[in-house]
Amino acid sequence: MIAGRSPEPELEPDEATVNAVGKLSEALESIERARGHLYSWHQLTGKADFELGDAAALLAKAGHRELADELSRELVGRNVLPDRWSFQAIEEYEDTYYEPLRRYEARVRESLTAGRRHLYEAQLKEERRTHGHPDHTSGPGDA
Repeated sequence: MIAGRSPEPELEPDEATVNAVGKLSEALESIERARGHLYSWHQLTGKADFELGDAAALLAKAGHRELADELSRELVGRNVLPDRWSFQAIEEYEDTYYEPLRRYEARVRESLTAGRRHLYEAQLKEERRTHGHPDHTSGPGDA
């Protein structure tokens, strides 16, 4: 046995365990989606910063130097949070919240389900599929 790791379960986990691990995995899936939204925010913010630079250049070209200089000075390259650009906020989120949750979820799965993922969904599939139907196979290679 590897230190800090429970032996693989000999029997299938009970329903309460499958439900608990499934809920933990569901939380991780929500966090994965939130992380994706953070990356969208990061990319859109970066795009907007370049657009602000373009707007400043166009204002200057149109003869509005004072406004162009103010836009460049006050907004182009500005921190989106105190002392941070968007990439720094994402890095802090990942280090502080995302990675610890991801590691914990994997540790719980290793301990309680031999590392198997989506056990709850696999059980649902078995319950809901039409056994013997060619479009309702249990998995790849099942005839």
